[in-house]
Amino acid sequence: MKKIYILIAFSIAISLSFIRYPIDGYKTTGIARLYQLRKMQIDSVKYTRIPAGAYKKLADIRLNLLNKSKDSVQALLVEDDEFERKIKRILPSGAYSISVMDMTNPDNLKYAAFRENVGYQPGSVGKIAVLLAVMDQLSKLCPDSWEERAAYLKNIRVTSRYWGTGDHHTIPIYDIDNDRLVKRTVRATDEFSLYEWLDHMVSVSNNGAASVMYREAMLMAAFKQDYFFLTEEKAESYFKETPRDSLTNLANTVVNQPLRDIGITEDDWRLGGMFTRPAGRHVGRKGGSIGTPKGLMKFLVQLEQGKIIDKESSLEMKRLLYLTDRRIRYARSPRLDSAAVYFKSGSFYKCDREKNPNCKDYAGNVFNYMNSVIIVEHPNNTKYIVCLMTNVLNKNSAGAHMYLASKIDDLITKNNKIEEPILDENYKDDEDN
Repeated sequence: MKKIYILIAFSIAISLSFIRYPIDGYKTTGIARLYQLRKMQIDSVKYTRIPAGAYKKLADIRLNLLNKSKDSVQALLVEDDEFERKIKRILPSGAYSISVMDMTNPDNLKYAAFRENVGYQPGSVGKIAVLLAVMDQLSKLCPDSWEERAAYLKNIRVTSRYWGTGDHHTIPIYDIDNDRLVKRTVRATDEFSLYEWLDHMVSVSNNGAASVMYREAMLMAAFKQDYFFLTEEKAESYFKETPRDSLTNLANTVVNQPLRDIGITEDDWRLGGMFTRPAGRHVGRKGGSIGTPKGLMKFLVQLEQGKIIDKESSLEMKRLLYLTDRRIRYARSPRLDSAAVYFKSGSFYKCDREKNPNCKDYAGNVFNYMNSVIIVEHPNNTKYIVCLMTNVLNKNSAGAHMYLASKIDDLITKNNKIEEPILDENYKDDEDN
């Protein structure tokens, strides 16, 4: 039986105030893993994989800078000398670049940056650009209704095929009927809704899911309204019959133009291609990938302003970045346990085994990029954004990111004169995957 990209007939009668995921949002998104988490919460089943800050209801998730929506991002990213001096003082020596925005008081924003225009290979942080590309294309197909876009995200189901294969990162697959969770790599036959593919891409950083959603953004751009009735066979014929250079150019435009539209330059942040090798069968790479703390900060600040496409899209992207899986790297700091965090991390490294036969994962001796972008919201109303990018050779920087997170949190808390618990110096970070 042919697999179709068909949208199951539905009527759009969705309230503007409905509650979405995580945990309390399975019904509105269809993201199956949320059903299990919500069921465990209702049944009072102990679950220690995620901290207290991951249980925030998304009806309570809001954009923090809506009152600044008319301000340009340049007007907001004005460095505060005293705040910047304090941030620089706690930075480790070496290849660190950072931008920090304290938005606890939206009427008195404080911004600090150090080497914020230095470019790094963004790794999985670049998946945020794919998220933006999908939302951008959907907004073109349904310009007048966020509810229509959300319904398409929930009801359109697509298969992985070769696009999603070749990544070692696992995805959570929850069987609701049998109450069974399996974690495994993506297979060519896997079928999920667009919402679930986006969740796999962001929540567990699956490269295959990123390539699948990159593919879907391209198909939306190419087929426009016909996308909603596109068969798998027709989609694959399109990739086989269209010249490779045309597909490469389309891919580059689909994922990078939305960044240019919001004032993020090619040197600020760009994505060069797909995330899995099999996807390169038809789509090449172009321009290389690069990210800077300043470019990523431009994105997150405008997200909080509600200016990434529109207010509804900005809020939904923030919801998708809300972390309800285990926390790693920067987000693993115990100081953030009670905080809601909206997080994406990425790494990219290379080992020269001739120089060091024992060169380890995430400790490259040629290059060793590790990047973290995060929005932190404490219950006491302390709120801030951090974009951190590093290239420290021969060392897994996960622990360094975590301890720097604690120092920055302590600094911002003291700046706002709010007391928080002291970090346990005996706390140990496990190696990131």
